[in-house]
Amino acid sequence: MLLALKQLIVPVGHQLLIKNISWPEYKNILAELGENRSFRVSYSQGVLEIMSPLPEHEVAKVIIGDLVKALLEELDMEFWSLGSTTFDQEIMDAGVEPDDCFYIQNEAAVRGKDRIDLTIDPPPDLAIEIDITSRTRFNNYELLGVPELWRWYGTKLEINVLVDGKYVKSPNSAIFSNLPIVQVIPEYLTRSKIDGRNATMKAFRAWVRGQI
Repeated sequence: MLLALKQLIVPVGHQLLIKNISWPEYKNILAELGENRSFRVSYSQGVLEIMSPLPEHEVAKVIIGDLVKALLEELDMEFWSLGSTTFDQEIMDAGVEPDDCFYIQNEAAVRGKDRIDLTIDPPPDLAIEIDITSRTRFNNYELLGVPELWRWYGTKLEINVLVDGKYVKSPNSAIFSNLPIVQVIPEYLTRSKIDGRNATMKAFRAWVRGQI
């Protein structure tokens, strides 16, 4: 099984679903595949998903992550960025690798930790998924209790806030409640493709300062 998985070729922009995978098998597969791989792995209640992202997926991931970091820095909010760290919990029978994620309100609880254990540590406060090639599985993040999930669809940003264990689409971010995140993230992501990354970040930081 593991040898077969290592021999699989998942074309860029495609995903592979494998059913009837047990929790021990999922953990063994993660260990066998290792961390230095070009695709992402997701697991939920027996279904394993392997996805190979497109270049535009990676570009959006990096720029949106940089915008969030700039926003947190300008607002002087401590944060811990863990990128595509694997988060899973056996009792929830779920595991996911977000495109990007941030500890913000709970940053102090995980500060300096090399490993996150969701049996004792809180989940990330914010997860970001780039849904250009595949549709994010809500139940993974709901089961793990991630309070806020952003989904980028290539032209628009959708914000989902966890309410009573289920995601509710929201026009505003609970973390950045006083800022029009749904409007400004797409605007500056588009600008980065025209003006360049550095010029866009400088303009974005100036905009944030004007809102404070």
